[in-house]
This record gives sequence, C-alpha cells and structure tokens, in this order.
Amino acid sequence: MTTGQDTPASRIDTSRPHPARVYDFLLGGKDNYLVDQEVGEALPEVARRACLLNRAFMHRASEWVAGTGVDQFLDIGAGIPTEPNLHQIVQAVAPAARVVYTDNDPVVLRHAEALLTSTPQGVTSYIEADVRDPEAILAHAREVLDFDRPIALSLIALMHFLTDEEDPYGLTRTLVDALPSGSYLILSHGTADFLPAELTERIGSTYREGGMTLLARDRAQVERFFEGLEFVAPGLVSGPEWYKDTPAPEYEPNGVYVGVARVR
Repeated sequence: MTTGQDTPASRIDTSRPHPARVYDFLLGGKDNYLVDQEVGEALPEVARRACLLNRAFMHRASEWVAGTGVDQFLDIGAGIPTEPNLHQIVQAVAPAARVVYTDNDPVVLRHAEALLTSTPQGVTSYIEADVRDPEAILAHAREVLDFDRPIALSLIALMHFLTDEEDPYGLTRTLVDALPSGSYLILSHGTADFLPAELTERIGSTYREGGMTLLARDRAQVERFFEGLEFVAPGLVSGPEWYKDTPAPEYEPNGVYVGVARVR
C-alpha cells in the first residue's frame, strides 16, 4: 500500500543548491543540478566519504531496530531516493512495516513514487514538509502510524543544517515527546571532533558560500539531542563505530557522530 501528498507550492529552484541534492551528488546520484554539483565538487573527499559512511550507518541502525520488533518508522529529511531506501531495509526484516517519509525539497516529492514502493503487507507514505514544523509532520504521521505502539524516528544528517536560533533541540524534543515508550531515535550529526580544523572549516565555508548553513557540533552538543533517552550500545560514536549484528566496518576518519537511543 502506498500513500502520498502533493502541494501546489512545490517548486524546484535550480538557482540555489539544496542539501538533499548536494547529498545526492556526493552519493553518486543524478537528481541534482549544476549549483548542487558545484558545491559537491568544492568539498573535500572526506565529505563524500562521510556521506557514504552516514548512509551505511542508517542501513545498519534501521535494520537492527526493525529486528527488535519495531515496525513503524518516521524518516524526516529523507532525501532523494537512493536504493536501498529505509523502507526496503526494514520491510526486508518486517514486511508489514509502515514508513512515513518527510522532506522539504520538491525534487524529493517528484521521486516520491520510488519512495512509496512498499511491500503488499506494508505501507509507505510521503509528505512534503519541513522539520521546523514538527506538528504538521506529526499530524500526517498519525494518519499512517499508530502512536500507541513504538515508532523509530530517523533524523539522519539533518539537524546540523539548523542554527541554534532555529532551536534544533526543541524541535527534536517535540518529535520525541510524541513517541510512546519503546520507541527509538536514530540520529546522525556532523562534527569537527574527528577531523583537522582546516578540513572542517573548508566544509562549512563551502556550504555557506552556497547559501546553506552547516554547523559541526561537538560531542556534548550532539548528546543533547538524546537527553532523557537510553543509549543503545555502543552509544554516541563516529559513523563506522556503530554496529550490532554485522561485522565491524573498517574505520576511517570522518566527520559524523551517530547514535540510537530508546524512549523509556
């Protein structure tokens, strides 16, 4: 079963880069424009590698959470479809899993049909919305997901695009507080803790020159997103260091913190 939402306001602006399209370019995708490619080409190779490591974490974490019995997922900042998508990962474990995707780039909306290819037993749904309006996201999610049962909230490589003034912690808390006990938060976030300062500055300035904010927060700042939650081992670590029932990925320096935590 699939469900979707279109909006008359959906407009693709090819004059300005968008984080979802830059991410697509760095992953080797084709759904991006010259402005996105210019940003991606100006980034150091470590940024491209961080995107690949980040997505590999998403695959491992989502598969593990589905293996615990959670069969409902809310993925905010879903990005442009790059197989395997989250629903393909979790529905391979739990065929009846229900997945709600959210993003604010109309290019993602254009590809929603690919995101909505569910198993016959499961459900996938897409809404064009912004994490800065969590109540709108939750209202749509409640039409698809049962908020009386555990839900996995996925915030992958998203919150580092929000400034402190936009209250990323408060937005995350609004979303987490809506989840029942036994739910999970799966989150990754850019950091300067693992890379030389000049590389971190180059990455940040490249995004700024493209009109995008990227804030590399330190460990203590990223930990705040998990306040009140119970970390799943190994806790808050760099991208390749989070794994459960799979072989340990090869470690390489990267600029991403990742973590999975349970709602008590």
